Amino acid sequence: MKDFLVDSVFFGAFISLAAYEAGLMLKRKFKLAILNPLLIGTILVMLALVLLDVEYKHYNEGARYISYLLTPATVCLAVPLYQQLTLLKKNLKAVAAGILAGVLTSLVSVLLLAKLFGLTHEQYVTLLPKSITTAIGLGVSQELGGIETITVAVIIVTGILGNVLADLLCKVFRIEEPVAKGLAIGTASHAIGTAKAMELGQVEGAMSSLAIAVAGLLTVVGASIFAEFM
Repeated sequence: MKDFLVDSVFFGAFISLAAYEAGLMLKRKFKLAILNPLLIGTILVMLALVLLDVEYKHYNEGARYISYLLTPATVCLAVPLYQQLTLLKKNLKAVAAGILAGVLTSLVSVLLLAKLFGLTHEQYVTLLPKSITTAIGLGVSQELGGIETITVAVIIVTGILGNVLADLLCKVFRIEEPVAKGLAIGTASHAIGTAKAMELGQVEGAMSSLAIAVAGLLTVVGASIFAEFM
């Protein structure tokens, strides 16, 4: 059985999609924020690999084909932004200030926590791109000498936390403006958070989509500067 799974080029893709679908079913049934489909899917895949005693490299031979869709899927987020172009032009200064503030907050927080916990330079630069989409974050981590696999894990965890906590945090801090919600979610938790923003509304989704692209570009520049601080 194990040999069949290892040799199958479809195993990784199948188990990934099946686990994610299971997460969607649980989310629809119980409607709890903690039951994020990506979080549930990740846990189920991990359990399956452990129980079936399948190494990650064999799983990834099939699962990597899903990863190829990550970049074009991110680019497609430009569609809702185009639909809200008038609103963007109207709030251009506020949008620019909000995204810049979010990116700086992310970089400064990583720097302070890295110093507080005594992280090495390699560990520090690994965490710098935590709030941007994987397609960009991997390149940043590689360029700065970080640990790419950990960067991917940190980006995913950041996105899941943003997706799960976004609505609650907006209510706690009484953030009601759709533009502000979208910018905050997209800047802090990239594409995974944007999925939640789109659930909240079209404006939130569009602004979050914009934040992903702009925050990614700003982080590429900002991370290179902040990497020299430690």
